[in-house]
Amino acid sequence: MPVELKIGEFKPEYVGKMQFYLGALDEQIKLHHENPSVGLILCRSKKDSVVRLTLGKTHKPIKISVYQTKLPDKKLIQQRLEKIKFPEKLLTSDSS
Repeated sequence: MPVELKIGEFKPEYVGKMQFYLGALDEQIKLHHENPSVGLILCRSKKDSVVRLTLGKTHKPIKISVYQTKLPDKKLIQQRLEKIKFPEKLLTSDSS
């Protein structure tokens, strides 16, 4: 899976480069029984309308997401962790 980290806002031309990477990866490295590669472009910010228009006609699976440069507030992290439903066996300690 090729991952590209960009320091600025998403630009449509990033998708063309990622399609090249995916084509090369699928042609030269991927084994015949493996699924097609998926690309991930991480940007500081993105406009959903630009992403939608850019990805509308792509032939390779590409995902666009944003990253954060600092962690959210500790209380917010704790609240979100409390909402996660963990499997019971992870919540109980097994001393055997």
